[in-house]
Amino acid sequence: TSLTFINFLLLLFKFVTLPTTVFTHALLCSRPPLGKRIVGGVEASAGAWPWQVDIQMGANVHVCGGSIIAKNWVLSAAHCFPNPSDVSSYRLYMGRHLLNGYNQFEMVSQVQRVVVPEGYTNPQKGRDVALVKLRSPVTWSDRIQPVCLPYAGFQFNSGTLCYVTGWGHTQAGGKCIIKEIRENYRKEHILPFKLMAKLPIIDQSSCQSMYQILSSDLVTVDILSDMICAGYTEGGKDSCQGDSGGPLVCPGGNGTWIQAGVVSFGLGCAQKNQPGIYSRVSSFASLIRTTVPEAHFFGHARRTQTYTTASASQLRS
Repeated sequence: TSLTFINFLLLLFKFVTLPTTVFTHALLCSRPPLGKRIVGGVEASAGAWPWQVDIQMGANVHVCGGSIIAKNWVLSAAHCFPNPSDVSSYRLYMGRHLLNGYNQFEMVSQVQRVVVPEGYTNPQKGRDVALVKLRSPVTWSDRIQPVCLPYAGFQFNSGTLCYVTGWGHTQAGGKCIIKEIRENYRKEHILPFKLMAKLPIIDQSSCQSMYQILSSDLVTVDILSDMICAGYTEGGKDSCQGDSGGPLVCPGGNGTWIQAGVVSFGLGCAQKNQPGIYSRVSSFASLIRTTVPEAHFFGHARRTQTYTTASASQLRS
């Protein structure tokens, strides 16, 4: 009996002192156990967005972001994979916070294959999503979890406050992920740590009108039905080069987060009347469900849903 008690204490000590917890199954999608966040366009705390993926090419060159949707699948942007049949140089990092530094809980995988929508040509013409199959499936932990996805027809109302995360560029020539912090990183092109910015959803007609203000014979932007916009009329915060393929997530209640968009394109970065344009994830629900049956969807499949956050104050805590 004493030996049994000692074994129990040793087992208890083992689990209490583990730096991270490994789960046999994913937690409810998009309910990160390490939920602390810093809002307002600054560094995101480690583990706060456990579905975020760092996509690199060649000699540790960050090119895009992505989000985990299943143990062996990542959602990203089609333009991050200009030649989907040649993926040998890609490496995907999950559970990462620092871009160039030690990440205790990260996992890395090569790419097995990439699926893009039929007919994709460039981001401006839509269909800018990619389903990336990992060669090595991830192990669920409190640092690595899947994001929830919206069913087809799921609508995010204008004004819904959402978050975009990534390691994108901080200045023009590199452009900026978040204009507010640009002054602190004049010498850095790629951010050393993961950042987040809070952005409101902009309805399709308003977004189109904003871009028409700046349209000309040389530059015309059409906001298509498979696109969704987020940002501020006055600019100041945005997703930019290096953030492509990363997630735009919105709160779904009870600690759940739903991926509304995939960072796609825009004119400039954080400029007035030029909000970021994202691929609308709900438009690709059928493709995702067919390709990745184990992906986690939020809501009901057979009726259109409209969601808006209750109040901005709930997101400031």
